[in-house]
Amino acid sequence: MLLAATASAQTPTTTTYGARLEGFDYPHPVRYFDFASQDQALQMAYLDVAPATPNGRTVVLLHGKNFCAATWASAITALTAAGYRVIAPDQIGFCKSAKPPRYQYSFDQLAANTHALLTGLGIERAVIVGHSMGGMLATRYALQYPQATQQLVLVNPIGLEDWKASGVPWRSIDAWYARELKTSFDTIRDYQRTVYYGGEWKPEYERWVRMLGGMYAGEGKAAVAWSQALTSDMVFNQPVVHEFPRINVPTTLFIGQKDRTAIGKDLAPPELAKRLGDYPALGRRAATAIPGAALVEFDDLGHSPQVEAPERFNTALLAGLKP
Repeated sequence: MLLAATASAQTPTTTTYGARLEGFDYPHPVRYFDFASQDQALQMAYLDVAPATPNGRTVVLLHGKNFCAATWASAITALTAAGYRVIAPDQIGFCKSAKPPRYQYSFDQLAANTHALLTGLGIERAVIVGHSMGGMLATRYALQYPQATQQLVLVNPIGLEDWKASGVPWRSIDAWYARELKTSFDTIRDYQRTVYYGGEWKPEYERWVRMLGGMYAGEGKAAVAWSQALTSDMVFNQPVVHEFPRINVPTTLFIGQKDRTAIGKDLAPPELAKRLGDYPALGRRAATAIPGAALVEFDDLGHSPQVEAPERFNTALLAGLKP
């Protein structure tokens, strides 16, 4: 395995993409859902992939903050091969979707947007799978639309702890924006290597560094950074962990034990920072708090098991889907 510094030196990255990821190819045709929200017309990009032999069920894949619908490529292949229809949206503010400069971001709003998309597609009930920030959104969706949620699956979700209540200092949107403007291919790679993958790096991760870094390197950098600042504020200030006991749909957590993701850790006092993002403990605590939840642990994986070990993750995901 290559260290990030070696990977960076051997594979210099200069690719640029538009603010809506123009120029970056997704594994399936991208469709667009046009709708009105907060007194403006918006477009949500999404993938709608049909199986060759349908089993009558639908799985919705919700991406994380540093991810896009395309990151689910291997899971989409596995799920459709097993008969599932797969919907994978890019949330407003992310990837190939609209990035409105004025939008009140909330998990409630993103859940409502997602529900409107599914309703428009004629999907009444679905398995809702959320990774990273998508886990917070999936949790909110299940709480907001329990009758539409057949099963909840959380893959290394962030928000298993309340950072603000734990003592992590607040950061203004302006400060988030200034921080985002410093984002580059190298900062993305170094962060993911350190926090997501336990210090290890594989060449295949570079595609996802280029995906994110290319938006920041392009002419739409300011729009991308502003959207990311607004959504960082949403993530930090809208915890879902306190509502876990209210979840009343079948739930499974998939937790890579090497994950150490925690929002705002860089501002936290050193002793607090050491305790944040302890996913082995956080996963078990969440499984206890959510009524009847099942817990699947990957001892040697980090924040993105579907990226690190796709075959193993897909096998576990398919086994964990309720009939």
